[in-house]
Amino acid sequence: MLLKSKLGKIIMVNKQVQKAGDNSQQIQTEHTTVNNYIGIEEKRVREICDEVFFKLKEYYTKEALEIANERVADFENRLITKLKTIDGSFQSFTDPSFQLLLMEAQKRAAATERPADYDLLSELLIQRFQKGNNRIIRTGISHAVKIIDEVSDDALLGLTIFYSMGSFFPMNGEIILGLNDINEVFDKLIYGTLPKGTGWLDQLDILGAIRVSNFGRPKKFEQYYSEIIDGYISTGIRKNSDNFLQANRLIELNHLPQSTLIEHELNPDFVRLKLCSSKHIDSIIVEKNQIINGMLINENVPLSDIQKKCITEILDLYDNDTEIKQQNIIKFIQEWNKIPNLKAIREWWNNIHLNIQLTSVGRILAQVNAQRCDNTLPTIIFEY
Repeated sequence: MLLKSKLGKIIMVNKQVQKAGDNSQQIQTEHTTVNNYIGIEEKRVREICDEVFFKLKEYYTKEALEIANERVADFENRLITKLKTIDGSFQSFTDPSFQLLLMEAQKRAAATERPADYDLLSELLIQRFQKGNNRIIRTGISHAVKIIDEVSDDALLGLTIFYSMGSFFPMNGEIILGLNDINEVFDKLIYGTLPKGTGWLDQLDILGAIRVSNFGRPKKFEQYYSEIIDGYISTGIRKNSDNFLQANRLIELNHLPQSTLIEHELNPDFVRLKLCSSKHIDSIIVEKNQIINGMLINENVPLSDIQKKCITEILDLYDNDTEIKQQNIIKFIQEWNKIPNLKAIREWWNNIHLNIQLTSVGRILAQVNAQRCDNTLPTIIFEY
């Protein structure tokens, strides 16, 4: 039997307010593609787009209108192509409030020369359809649409990386494999040079994507990230100690696999649970091999409530030696720095000398840009 996660390589955390040092909560996300509901056809959707854009044409000169038409058509094609895969999404075009947002998106598409913005705008309108019943989320989406053509490349990249560091982290319980997984994500997200100085922060603050404070100092990367991946850097249980024997008894009594505890990669004198974070307990499944009718069948079984309680009890058996934990953090950072992308992010993070708090506008904009770069990332879920 194997102990593993049922959520894949990367998990997304859900936060009402995100800033360096906030507590995080794990969530399970799914992405489903289905056929569109036929209540309004694509032909009519395109007609509505034309009718809405007609209201804007009076603002452009003949020369500008030609460029605007090309850009808006590009945006609309990307939007409709995506909406075709989402059940019932065409119905949103009959909603007056959605039409107003569509007009705003067309205005921003016409004003921007950055093709990536058309994907961002289309994704924001999709989020408006999917989560528009929540007025707080709706406000964030509406304001994100309004600033698309103003956000610089540097600011958008910095916003996305800052957001992603606190929102996506590996599900693999083994440190090296987990680092490889998170590196795969950031290899796609770092599509340019990470911004320096404070100009990008100032712009995002002006646009309402973040709030910047000069009071206090932000947490260094080592402290901030070690709180997220506490399963990697926790002290664990010393081998052959009374707690070690007790942990193994709990594993046996609760029918958990022997692989539940692994040797601590950062300190071979200890063992630890095969978890990146202590918040991942609900995501664990047990892979069981059974012979049925002469055939070997693999069956994935979630932990029972009793087994989850057992995992929590094993965590309670961990040593609380702060000196050893600090040594683990140092060794983890050494492994982190062996990967160029991750090392660059750490150095960049530690050169941010202002406290940053993301707003709903910033979170939504960063999330859709992250998914533009890597469409395998968990879908956007915000709760207020």
